[in-house]
Amino acid sequence: MILVTGGAGFIGANFILQWCQQSDEPVTNLDALTYAGNLANLTAVVGSPQYRFERGDITDAALLARLMAEIKPRAVVNFAAESHVDRSIHGPQAFIHTNVNGTFTLLEAARAHWQTLPAEEQRDFRFLHVSTDEVYGSLGPNDPAFTETTAYAPNSPYSASKAASDHLVRAYHHTYGLPVLTTNCSNNYGPFQFTEKLIPLLITNALAGKPLPIYGDGQQVRDWLYVEDHCQAICRVLEAGTPGEVYNIGGWNEKTNLQIVQAVCDLLDELAPQVGGGSYASLITHVTDRPGHDRRYAINAQKIADALDWKPRETFETGLRKTVQWYLAHPEWYAL
Repeated sequence: MILVTGGAGFIGANFILQWCQQSDEPVTNLDALTYAGNLANLTAVVGSPQYRFERGDITDAALLARLMAEIKPRAVVNFAAESHVDRSIHGPQAFIHTNVNGTFTLLEAARAHWQTLPAEEQRDFRFLHVSTDEVYGSLGPNDPAFTETTAYAPNSPYSASKAASDHLVRAYHHTYGLPVLTTNCSNNYGPFQFTEKLIPLLITNALAGKPLPIYGDGQQVRDWLYVEDHCQAICRVLEAGTPGEVYNIGGWNEKTNLQIVQAVCDLLDELAPQVGGGSYASLITHVTDRPGHDRRYAINAQKIADALDWKPRETFETGLRKTVQWYLAHPEWYAL
């Protein structure tokens, strides 16, 4: 049995769906079902004896202790997090609550459970913490991409809260010997992503004839990773990663925000052309830039390629086409 936290969210749900397709091992999903958690993401596995859902918050120590005793997980995969930079700017407290206090409470529960295990099960136990490239700060246009040894320099309440959680995970390995793994990923996209994020926002706004908002000049650069590739990488780290190590997971796809919006518009022009013609690109609207907006992120994913033989299967072009096609085929999902 593995315990997945935040499994009703975007990446967590994709991970559970993929896990149930590729493994017979049972999975328990613990999720508080905040605004970004949606059980509709997991319709395909509801009712399966392999899957169990438990509603709750990772800051609830009593709940975690009960769950650990009941299911006796051999691994914890922690996706539970507040993750939207804009929300962290307007309301940082929720990010400290979940990302810092929640990770601490989960680590304590995992440590207590781990210490009760026989020596062989202790050795095989894993606590995998899913984090972000934003903890590394911002890069200049010619700076080398982030590696696992890049110094942390978070610039938003969100990234600062994730950096704090990463440090806690590292400390629990070095202080207590808890077998932890940390992954830092680049920008994810794909099915089931909440519509406040850039790519689903562009798709859903365009289909509704609404403006396509782009911060500032639109030249901010991000590395883009298809969510199913990310989930495969997490499975690989869980399977073969070295305890205490950090693995950067990226798509090798640096794009400006303007390139993203143009690519989405081009695909929608092809797959769902507007009545009367014309390009969705006419809806592009530049808006005031986000405070403290990081200019560039880029992931060097060479370590996971060399150590664990993982690389993304999707190019940005193939992944984006799959994503647009999924949203076009599921209007009932984003209309919820």
